[in-house]
Amino acid sequence: MKVLVVHNRYRSEQPSGENNVVDAEVTLLAEGGHQVSLFERRSDDIASMPLPRKAAVPLAVPWNPAVRRELAARLRVSRPDVVHIHNTFPLLSPSVVAACADAGVPAVATLHNYGMVCPPGTLHRDGHICTECVGGSPLPAVKHGCYRDSRVATLPMAASTAANRRRWWTGVARFFCISAAQRDLLVSAGMPGERMAVKHNFVTDPGVRRTGDGKHVLFLGRVTEEKGVGLLMRAWDLLGGDLGVPLVIAGTGPMQDEVATWAAGRADVSYVGLQNKAECRALTADAVAVVAPSTWLEAFGLVVVEAMAAGVPTVAASHGAFPELVEDGVTGFLHQPNDPASLADRLRAVAGDCNREMGDAARVRYEKDFTPEVGLDRLIAGYEAAIEARG
Repeated sequence: MKVLVVHNRYRSEQPSGENNVVDAEVTLLAEGGHQVSLFERRSDDIASMPLPRKAAVPLAVPWNPAVRRELAARLRVSRPDVVHIHNTFPLLSPSVVAACADAGVPAVATLHNYGMVCPPGTLHRDGHICTECVGGSPLPAVKHGCYRDSRVATLPMAASTAANRRRWWTGVARFFCISAAQRDLLVSAGMPGERMAVKHNFVTDPGVRRTGDGKHVLFLGRVTEEKGVGLLMRAWDLLGGDLGVPLVIAGTGPMQDEVATWAAGRADVSYVGLQNKAECRALTADAVAVVAPSTWLEAFGLVVVEAMAAGVPTVAASHGAFPELVEDGVTGFLHQPNDPASLADRLRAVAGDCNREMGDAARVRYEKDFTPEVGLDRLIAGYEAAIEARG
């Protein structure tokens, strides 16, 4: 199969699970014998743009006619079987959907977040879950300045959501939702359920698995309030060193200075900052458990599946996609969202006698549902459905 992948890469200064998923799928398709090419933009390039061009970037967020022309011309020459769209913000825009229609090539799109019904894609505002824009106008997002706490920065995203909603919903032959929870919410907001398939992200076998009891509890991800870092700190303080193993926090983000200050001088906490892929795999394989206490509704949870692949149980919040990833009491534990006492209780439980059995069960679940082989089968099935739907 001949596939063109369309993606606006996120800034390299901040780790992006979405970039990692795109890269992994491109590699998977190529290794499976399919012909894959890329149509990309990089947000890193904005910093080096001349000032007038940089100032014009927000204006092209809702619609970029130059991108439409460029992509349509490429499609007419290369004639792929299908175009796979990922992120289009901020340099590509939904004009890529129109380009596919111009060239008569079927399009599929992976929905990595809730951007179809929430301008910043997070369903999160002021420290709590927010669904004001779901199923209606995106104006509340502008009112609250939901993107970067700025009404001006939010306006182009809201304009894009309002102007292009129907174009997405009618122009894409197949949507990949990365969890059933995400799909259910989007369908309830009016998206076409008959063209929306659940395709969980896959994880490449890390090649390293836990062999003992583990050396630490691990938080791995963006160091932000919505990822539950503040909640984790409060829960860890409640534990008071009861677990007998330290907490390791790996990643960067807005709360990193606060975390570093909290961890300083403590024997039971280590903040190690940004780690490369090999270091992340090693930290995961050495963990008693991986903790994912997100306060927002995660559309997936890559860190949970990475822990499964390493034979490590997870403690995660019982909302969003986590309940379909973590089998409570079998492959890990679910805690009450935004409840530090519940999180502390589940951390105590996961460090108990059943830990090794839970790790083994997590690995079995990974092998059943989240391997590259499973991912490739579901990816190709989605492409074939899109091609058939477009005749």
